[in-house]
Amino acid sequence: MPRPEANPTPSVLVWARESAGLSVEAAARKAGVKADRLSSWESGAERPSFAQLRKLASAYKRPLAVFYLLEPPYRFQVMHDFRRLGEPEETIPSPELTLEIRRAHDRREWALELLEAIEEEAPNFQERLSVRDDSEEAATAVRRLLGITLERQASWRTEYEAFNGWRLLVERAGMLSFQANGVELSEARGFSIALRPLPVVVANIKDAPRARIFTLLHEVTHVLLADGGICDLHDSSNDESSRIEAYCNRVAGAALFPRAAILGSHVVQAHRKRDPAWKDEELAALSRHFGGSREAALVRLLGLGLTTERFYRESRERFLKLYAQQREKQGPGFAPPHQVALSSAGPTFTNLVIESFNRERITASDVSDYLQVRLRHLSEIQRDYAKLSA
Repeated sequence: MPRPEANPTPSVLVWARESAGLSVEAAARKAGVKADRLSSWESGAERPSFAQLRKLASAYKRPLAVFYLLEPPYRFQVMHDFRRLGEPEETIPSPELTLEIRRAHDRREWALELLEAIEEEAPNFQERLSVRDDSEEAATAVRRLLGITLERQASWRTEYEAFNGWRLLVERAGMLSFQANGVELSEARGFSIALRPLPVVVANIKDAPRARIFTLLHEVTHVLLADGGICDLHDSSNDESSRIEAYCNRVAGAALFPRAAILGSHVVQAHRKRDPAWKDEELAALSRHFGGSREAALVRLLGLGLTTERFYRESRERFLKLYAQQREKQGPGFAPPHQVALSSAGPTFTNLVIESFNRERITASDVSDYLQVRLRHLSEIQRDYAKLSA
């Protein structure tokens, strides 16, 4: 008896694989078939079985029904510039990064749909910057947009409190903030989507909390430039993209460490004049007071002419090695699934999902899909959400 065959649209099969960031060979391995067999499905010469199509749907993180569309929904495009841990280089995004970018796009669209369902309007986000703007003045504009003060900045006692504080201010300004879970730091530290309304900034949850603060401000600058992308602390002027990255770094550093405040700090005042070498204790003190990482503090000092490019690069290499050792020593760690879901989705998106569920606009199954968590964790999510909203 012949096996029942599925009848997916060949061009949609190609689109689903490519938008998942998978080569024919990698996708074939996930489906448990040979590469030439998958190619024959994508050309329409052969058809997969229903079981094989389900495996592809799982590998591509797509619902089964999407494969029966008459044509590919060319809405999502992978970004090609992103904030990396190491030196910038041309690279093809991994399937993990591709999925996180796609998820951010999806969540933004879902947020707009949920706002419409509960009859609320999206924030009117109009602020803009230009790369022709002075970076110090642009940083002042960023701080004004976020409503941050030096007093509030210094009041956060722990690095996680500081990160969550900055993140909440970003969202109150009319942006969505997500955290990527499955991406290696060596590939990306963050990215942004500059579409309006509801632009998106994303930080890598594997990064240190203080480093994520700098990433948020870097990506906020991208959004204000209407230039979404994915990014690095490396300053270069080799091309337009690198110049924009350098500008975003300068603005983020100036927003995190305001000029008058850092120059007037006891650390800088006590430092030996014209000495480009900064002790770790000095950088750590600036890090604690302003909330940024030691590396970010050094970037700011470099921008102010208080250290040299050579000292910065030597220190940066040391910081990266130390951080890698700390991560290896700490291990992968573990957090309950509902906490990971809330941390990934962010306050605004979580609020929209829970409010829509409470108003019976969406089902419990929808909540599970939107927040990427199993239904059995719904009560825990509602409990933790109630605590955050109190």
